[in-house]
Amino acid sequence: MNKSSTENQDKLDLVHRPRRLRRSPAIRDMVRETQLTVKDLIYPLFVMEGEGQKEAIKSMPGCYRYSLDKLLAEVAEVWKLGIGAIALFPVVPEEKKDSTGTESYNPDGLVQRTIKAIKKEVPGILVITDVALDPFSSDGHDGIVSEDGIILNDATVEVLVKQSLSQAEAGADIIAPSDMMDGRVGAIRKALDAHGYTDVGILAYSAKYASSYYGPFRDALDSAPKFGDKKTYQMDPANAREALTEIALDAAEGADMVMVKPALAYLDVIYRVREATQLPVAAYNVSGEYSLIKAAGQLGWIDEKKVMLETLTSIKRAGADVILTYFAKEVALILQP
Repeated sequence: MNKSSTENQDKLDLVHRPRRLRRSPAIRDMVRETQLTVKDLIYPLFVMEGEGQKEAIKSMPGCYRYSLDKLLAEVAEVWKLGIGAIALFPVVPEEKKDSTGTESYNPDGLVQRTIKAIKKEVPGILVITDVALDPFSSDGHDGIVSEDGIILNDATVEVLVKQSLSQAEAGADIIAPSDMMDGRVGAIRKALDAHGYTDVGILAYSAKYASSYYGPFRDALDSAPKFGDKKTYQMDPANAREALTEIALDAAEGADMVMVKPALAYLDVIYRVREATQLPVAAYNVSGEYSLIKAAGQLGWIDEKKVMLETLTSIKRAGADVILTYFAKEVALILQP
C-alpha cells in the first residue's frame, strides 16, 4: 500500500459512526435514554356540582367538567389504564365564593365529598388536591385581598392550612399548595403533623410562574382574577435562579415533592431544579400547552399524537420524574401493551 493509500485508510479509521445505533427500531429501542411510561403521569380532572353531567371545555378539546357520578366513572377507567394518580380541581358555584375562600375548608364541600367518593370507589388511586383560594375566591386570586388590593400573605396561609386539614380529613393522599404564598409549606406540614396526618404528602408548586399559558384552565374553572394579575406572588417568567431559592425553601419546610409550572417553556428550569434537589421533581404540562397542540392537530398542521409524545418525553428528559398532563389518558391508551 502506498503512502497516499495509507493516509486515506488512516482517515477512514478515524471516522465515527454514531448512526450505527440508529439504523433499526430494535437498536433505537435498546439504547433509548428516556422512556415515557404511564407511571410517570398524573391526570388533572375537573369536578362540578350536579348529577349526570359531562360538560365539554371549549378551550381544552377532549377535556370535561364532570359531576361527581361521571367523575367516578372516569377515575375508574383511568385506573384500569394504569394511571396511578389524579389531581383534583373544583368548579365552585359563584354563590359559594367569598373574599376569604371559606368554602375551601367546608367539610361537606365539593372537594371533600369528591375525595371521599373516589377513595371509596377506587381506593388504590392517589388523590392529589389543589390548595389555593382562587377557585373559591370572589376576587379570583390565590390569596385574600386587602381593601387596597394587596394580596395578604400570612392571612392567606391561615386559610390554606384549614383547607389542607379539611382535605386530609376527607382522605387526600397528597396536598398540593399552588398559591405561591411565602411559608405555606412549613405551616401546612406543621398542621398536618399536629393533627395526626403524618402520612399525607406535600407536592409543592415551588416554581410556579406568572404565565400566559394558564388561560384555558381559568376558563375551565371560571377562576380568572377579577382585577389585576398574579405577578406579586407567582414568579417572573424571566427568572431561573429564583426557582432554586423557592425549591430550597420548600424542601426545608417539609415538601415531599417539588414542581415546576408550566413545563414546556421552562425546560431549562426543570433541568436546573433536577440538578439542585434530590426530591422527586414534578412538572405541569399546563392547559395552554395542551390546547396549542390540540388546536394545531385539529387544523392538520401537525401530527398531534407524535407531537404529544415528543413533548412529554422532552419534559421527562429535562429531569421531571412525574408529569401532570391532560394528555395522560390518551398516552395510557397509546402505551397499552
